Amino acid sequence: MKEIHTDIVFGDCLDVLKDFPDDKFNLIVTSPPYADSRVKTYGGIPADKYVEWFLPRAKEFLRVLKPDGTFILNIKEKVSGGERHTYVLELILELRKQGWLWTEEFIWHKKNCFPGKWPNRFRDAWERCLQFNKTKDFKMYQEAVMVPMGDWAKTRLSKLGKNDVIRYDSQVGSGFGKNIANWVYRELAYPTNVMHWETETGNKNHSATFPTSLPEWFIKLFTKEYDWVLDPFLGSGTTSHAARELKRNSVGIEIKEEYYNMAKESVPAMDNVLFEPQVVYTNGVKKRNKRVR
Repeated sequence: MKEIHTDIVFGDCLDVLKDFPDDKFNLIVTSPPYADSRVKTYGGIPADKYVEWFLPRAKEFLRVLKPDGTFILNIKEKVSGGERHTYVLELILELRKQGWLWTEEFIWHKKNCFPGKWPNRFRDAWERCLQFNKTKDFKMYQEAVMVPMGDWAKTRLSKLGKNDVIRYDSQVGSGFGKNIANWVYRELAYPTNVMHWETETGNKNHSATFPTSLPEWFIKLFTKEYDWVLDPFLGSGTTSHAARELKRNSVGIEIKEEYYNMAKESVPAMDNVLFEPQVVYTNGVKKRNKRVR
């Protein structure tokens, strides 16, 4: 049996990743602290300083990601002074200047967002999952995330018109077309770029958890078994847990000791799991723990 490496590291990803070689990871999937959020948890990075704070870390992400790998960034703008702050948009533009390709944007619809009322807006029910790549030729395994066709197929595919049995070009002149007949008798279809997940996870003691379904879905889409997954802002360990369950190697980095310990507990050792040497920072001095199984 192949060993699954699950390396959970304590420290700032900016420092920790310097110990890793170029082109190591097939996928980076993470949700960093949002601007001015989680002040008690992570100190709160000011929105006006967020891009400056993030870019050096993104430079390391770019270095350690394989040329055909993918970077998924779960992030959301905040409201400031009665309007949406632009720090996420500014970050996207600066990441492109850094060398990233902004390939796609997925929307996470939070099915169980808290109800509420505000004088000039409705409750937030979605977050961005931004896809970045180093090159246009990245690995993607779409068949791994196919979904049931749905009830619409029972009526739509039962009565095909003359334009449904050929590749019928779009009436708006976009150059895109479709052949509906290709989907007759099929049970699965490719999903949309809107994902519907609830916010709860098994952990109730972290202020910024995302559902296991989020990293799990992207891990299936962009990696194969025994590939390497990185979460540089690990939190309570959700990504490491999902990677291990899907037989992927992973590295998770967490700067807050409480959540580092929580992550270790949430990803217990198994017979086919190897914990790599852990990096611990004490008063700015890097130390390595012994390898443990």
